[in-house]
Amino acid sequence: MGDNSNNTRTQYRQLYIKVAPGEVYAFIPGTIIKVFAEEGKKVKKGDVLCSLHAMKMDNQICAPMDGVIKAVNIKEGQNVSKNDVLIEIV
Repeated sequence: MGDNSNNTRTQYRQLYIKVAPGEVYAFIPGTIIKVFAEEGKKVKKGDVLCSLHAMKMDNQICAPMDGVIKAVNIKEGQNVSKNDVLIEIV
């Protein structure tokens, strides 16, 4: 048998499209519950931008980088599909 000393398991969600820097995509279809991002607002990597309800769970979508919000393409209560661009950061 193999080495079981490292029992942690990391899973990464993969998109079917190439991710452009600064564009935040929906990784799963769902409903936007809350939008925290505002155009022109400065954000840091890891800041919560919005909450996406999918598969009976609320998922926090976080900023992938430091920057300024260029566009918010979503609103509360909106249904989104996988790979939709939710927010753009520059």
